[in-house]
Amino acid sequence: MTSSPIAPGSRLASRLGFSDRIFIGPAARRVARSIEDGLELVETGLAEDVRVADPLADVTSRYLYEAGGKRIRPVLTLLAAQLGEGNTDAVIDIAKALEITHLGSLYHDDVMDGADRRRGVPAAQTVWGNNIAILTGDILFSRASQLMARHGDRAIRLQADTFERLVLGQMHETLGAQPGDDAIEFYIQVLADKTGSLIAAATQAGVIFSHAPSEYEEPMRVYGEKIGVAFQLLDDVIDLSAKPEDTGKVPGTDLRAGVPTMPYLLLKAESDTASADLAARIDEGVSRIAEGADPSILDGPLTELRDHASTQKTLELALTWTRDAIDALAPLPKGTVREALTRFAESLAERSR
Repeated sequence: MTSSPIAPGSRLASRLGFSDRIFIGPAARRVARSIEDGLELVETGLAEDVRVADPLADVTSRYLYEAGGKRIRPVLTLLAAQLGEGNTDAVIDIAKALEITHLGSLYHDDVMDGADRRRGVPAAQTVWGNNIAILTGDILFSRASQLMARHGDRAIRLQADTFERLVLGQMHETLGAQPGDDAIEFYIQVLADKTGSLIAAATQAGVIFSHAPSEYEEPMRVYGEKIGVAFQLLDDVIDLSAKPEDTGKVPGTDLRAGVPTMPYLLLKAESDTASADLAARIDEGVSRIAEGADPSILDGPLTELRDHASTQKTLELALTWTRDAIDALAPLPKGTVREALTRFAESLAERSR
């Protein structure tokens, strides 16, 4: 008895956690098939490119890669590349490099945020310590740079500019808003730098290295950055209600570590007594956790924040960024790629439901 064939695009949609509404009709399924073919090349290449000759470094470098991941950045690079020559060797290399850059940033983020888990497994620093986790991230960044260097100055500059924004975003998040800064605008900029810049590089690279028309480059860059901000805002919402077995993280991980999220910032902006009281209890809990208290002391206040209007406002803000991302696609030709990018953006909202 043979198994039934899987419809083109089904595995891709399933992997991303989105519905098959992203790829509708024969033409879209052909695009999905091309992306799946490219993903196989990316995945095979990643397995080799994260390997290191040193035994310890090899284990640590492969750790989060082997824990899984949806490969959203490579998917978007490959999808954007369908505007040009498709899965060229350069597109595959750049997709791998950007995913490796993302992996490296996860090691550093988890150290700085004090995260316990990532992708359903213990965070790297809880296994090997902060120093090894940081150095592993550095190794992965060097591997990404080696891949980029194969494709000339344009690729190197894209990597360097993106990496600078990633670092600045993390630095600004660490320092926090300064006197005179608008806390909400500041946070949006952090999201644009930490998350949006890498997704923007992925969509922009798909255009550049598939030799698509140059006038598509800026719309795709803008689309990617706005999708990145929307994605992170939705994560802020999901984080308050997510089950650890689904996300691999304890709900409210960032807030427990003293890292503000948009629901908290909008809560702080409210002027009513109940909101001020909830914000004060969250602040007190964060201070106590920093002094060694059990992080579970924030379970109650974070449940209240989940049900507060500020969390709904965060969801609405995320949807606004999603709509803006779709609007950025207007200069692209009507067809399967633009439709798939639109549906991809629309499907992001399903993650919060």
